[in-house]
Amino acid sequence: MDAIYIISAGTLVAISCGLLGCFLVLRKMAMVGDAISHAVLPGIVIAFLISGSRDSIIMLLGAGVIGILTTVLIEFFHKKGNLQTDASIGVTFTWLFALGVILISVFANEVDLDQDCVLHGEIAYIPLDLWITDSGLILGPRVLYVSGFVFILIILFITLGYKELYLTTFDPAFATAIGISTVLWHYLLMAAVSLTTVASFESVGAILVVALMIAPPATAYLLTESFPKMLLITAILGVIISVAGYFLAAYLDGSIAGAMSSVAGLLFVLAFLFSPSEGIVFSKAQHKEIKTNG
Repeated sequence: MDAIYIISAGTLVAISCGLLGCFLVLRKMAMVGDAISHAVLPGIVIAFLISGSRDSIIMLLGAGVIGILTTVLIEFFHKKGNLQTDASIGVTFTWLFALGVILISVFANEVDLDQDCVLHGEIAYIPLDLWITDSGLILGPRVLYVSGFVFILIILFITLGYKELYLTTFDPAFATAIGISTVLWHYLLMAAVSLTTVASFESVGAILVVALMIAPPATAYLLTESFPKMLLITAILGVIISVAGYFLAAYLDGSIAGAMSSVAGLLFVLAFLFSPSEGIVFSKAQHKEIKTNG
């Protein structure tokens, strides 16, 4: 039963992160998830200082607020400071992370904010974090409810806003011309990314969240030129990564998150080498055939 809980949680997080990652990859903002994973530290500290508690919900709220602020600052520096997106991401998350370190050293030096912290989640602990009612009824792992709720929100967001997200991603000039606010949909997308990223940190850990937000979409990008197919392939890859990663970790008796991230990386390498349209092996073979025929 523990295996089902872990694989289910991994699958829900992988699909949620991957679907949003498709838009990020195409908008050349793939590292936003990594930026948020570092930048939320001051939010965690401030939430603790205000509440005096290390309760996970309070930590998540603090991290979520700073996560949204991070995306706003990235866009602000990009638009107003004429910085490249990657430079805006780098500047934003480094100084926010540094601010968090300073706040910890000055105000919470004797408090351990790592335990149960959203930055150090561990997917292997999911079966232990149960939702128990006041009457003693065990409803199952709390993470499944959180990740399931986020999954439903992301599916609804993409389904209802597909046209707007599609146009603002591929042709923002045309989207503006027909009355679609590119700024509004950019911030809606960034808010969805922030919500998904922060909600998933405590469940599976920051490293796996970043891997799932980048690797499956990047792999799907190499396998198809159709955006709907890219979304579908990304979701399928999320399931494969969760299942294969869990059993690989069980076989090696190693880290589940590490195994899932490794499977995600392996799938990308395979697509990079053997993709029918973009793979190096097929490209070289076609080039050699053309040269021979020519």
